[in-house]
Amino acid sequence: MYTKKTYTAFQMAIWTRFETLLFLVIILAVVAAYYFLDLAWLKIPWTPLALIGTAVAFVIGFQNNSAYGRIWEARKIWGGIVNTSRTFGMFVQDMLTNEHTEKPLSEKVLNDEVKELTYRHIAWMTALRHAMRASKPWETTMGHRTNREWDARPPEHDSDLAQDLEPYLTKDDLEDILKKDNKQTALLYQQSHHLRKLKEQSVIWEFSFLQLESVLEELFTLQGKSERIKNFPYPRHFATLNHYFMWVFVLLLPLALVPQFGEIGKEIATTNPLIGNLFVWLSVPFYVIVAWIFHTMERIGRTGENPFEGTANDVPISTIARGIEIDLRQNLGEEKDAIPGQFPMKHHVQF
Repeated sequence: MYTKKTYTAFQMAIWTRFETLLFLVIILAVVAAYYFLDLAWLKIPWTPLALIGTAVAFVIGFQNNSAYGRIWEARKIWGGIVNTSRTFGMFVQDMLTNEHTEKPLSEKVLNDEVKELTYRHIAWMTALRHAMRASKPWETTMGHRTNREWDARPPEHDSDLAQDLEPYLTKDDLEDILKKDNKQTALLYQQSHHLRKLKEQSVIWEFSFLQLESVLEELFTLQGKSERIKNFPYPRHFATLNHYFMWVFVLLLPLALVPQFGEIGKEIATTNPLIGNLFVWLSVPFYVIVAWIFHTMERIGRTGENPFEGTANDVPISTIARGIEIDLRQNLGEEKDAIPGQFPMKHHVQF
């Protein structure tokens, strides 16, 4: 029976198995050439290689810190969307009243107005998560062979935005939104226009209108922060050069590691000829471990550069948005059967 730590290690091994096999082929070829063809002269000193390895380690560390910072900022942004959405839902339910109206509206009309505002907010989240899942030229993690065979994608890749928006908007609003390039921004404009109309009818008190407008302002701020991460990639000169530097180090490493094990083997051969003669082959597991660590850390950094791409390690904005929708609609008094269920996990991963 796998523990969580064991299962995670097993997944990591599967995720990097093609590269691990390549490292094994590289080191076996170098050791075989050294052992069978007597190419002991084919070596490089440790000093320049150590300098390269140190530089690569620093750059990988910088990349991983930056990638984690982007992931954490994205999670904080969507955490802010959760809180602000709940606040908006509470405000529209309690601030739409007949207290200041000259011609009181019926309870049904008030409830319909609350529902329309709430549903439009859900449509805004739907449009925003679709925009965050749109493919960008620099997002390549989903195309990796191990991610393709994993066969798990975010729900936005298998649905149409217009169909997803249709349950939440009137026909006229939907037609207007679909004409816009930035649909999430257009939805917030519609919200503001609707609130202004209700304020002019005195359904919303002027102070309450200002409060609701400030909530829309916060939603604009959170949307802009999310779009900034999506549309501005991790600087490519850092990402690309780091990848090349890592491979330079990995390919040069056998030329220093294998001769070093060979020299140690010669010393051992003076007392134990059999072990000393075969000792150079011990460089194989050591090389694979070192190369795997450098490559895997660099790949983890590349995976975390784009937190909305939709991979297993990204921010689960689909799950977050659907959770907010469930909260808002339940607090409207809707039955559970009428509310869409949470998006299912795939391979223990939320999207």
